[in-house]
Amino acid sequence: MTRPALLAAQPVRHARILGVGGVRGENVVVNDDIVGPIDSSDEWIRQRTGIVSRRRAAEGTTVVDLAEGAANAALAAAGISGAQVDAVIVGTVTWFEQTPSLAAVLADRIGANPAAAYDISAACAGYAYGIAQADALVRAGTARHVLVVGVEKMSDFIDPTDRSISFLLGDGAGAAVVGPSDEPGIGRTVWGSDGSAAKVIGQTHSWLDYRNAEPGAEVAWPTLRQEGPSVYKWAVFQMTPVAKQAIAAAGLEPEDIDVFLPHQANMRIIDHMVKYLGLRADVVVARDIAETGNTSAASIPLATERLLREGQARSGDIALQIGFGAGLAYAAQVVVLP
Repeated sequence: MTRPALLAAQPVRHARILGVGGVRGENVVVNDDIVGPIDSSDEWIRQRTGIVSRRRAAEGTTVVDLAEGAANAALAAAGISGAQVDAVIVGTVTWFEQTPSLAAVLADRIGANPAAAYDISAACAGYAYGIAQADALVRAGTARHVLVVGVEKMSDFIDPTDRSISFLLGDGAGAAVVGPSDEPGIGRTVWGSDGSAAKVIGQTHSWLDYRNAEPGAEVAWPTLRQEGPSVYKWAVFQMTPVAKQAIAAAGLEPEDIDVFLPHQANMRIIDHMVKYLGLRADVVVARDIAETGNTSAASIPLATERLLREGQARSGDIALQIGFGAGLAYAAQVVVLP
């Protein structure tokens, strides 16, 4: 007996980013507003991180609100409606509900039902992970248009007295629409993780500790902490080779890169990566961290949106993007800007 053959999805050869959008928290928080509780100064923060201010959302603004604003902006830039989206992928670590996913709620808000929808918990690498998956979905023929969103309301997880990471963090959302292309628009992703160093960046304690505290015991709300020196060394000396691998995987050389879009973690990390990568002297480097802060999964698309909006980068430019953070998770790919 001859078994019937399955009808497979019809693949396409290439995918690319069709449009990006971004939304930042409504409130501008300058260094002088936060230095008291950490016994620091504006000068110390600028020298260590390059941050002049960060954007934080108003109390009534939710993670979904931020994601919706960025998603709608990306859809408009791509020239499609929510109804044309086949899948929604959201990178976030600040969605408070274990289920349903933020992506499913967002899909409903933007009129994308019944699109497939799921969240990624890869912290600062979440957006680059999402682009990798969107690229694969489109090229496999499983989806025609995929919405990728990186969104965080980091201010919900900040201890104002913490000197390790609290002063870095901001709130915002960035989004991209990925769709089919006649030419290659997304290079092969180089990604991975190192769970052996999971405690280098993470929560002070688990939600179970918070829930199971003895009656009357004072258990603090879980907030974020990092081992700054360890993170710095890992980012500079281990993520730079990953970025070089992504360039090679795209069949390019460092001098072919027009725009560098690193995770906006720390200006000193960015400067060192630029130096060790051997990029052209005229390469455009995203430095959105100076005024937006570190927005984790949102930082790369927000930096992209800013460069395009301000005319520092142009459609068709070849950009190297790399996300890295808690997990320790990382992902890098070369993309053509929309």
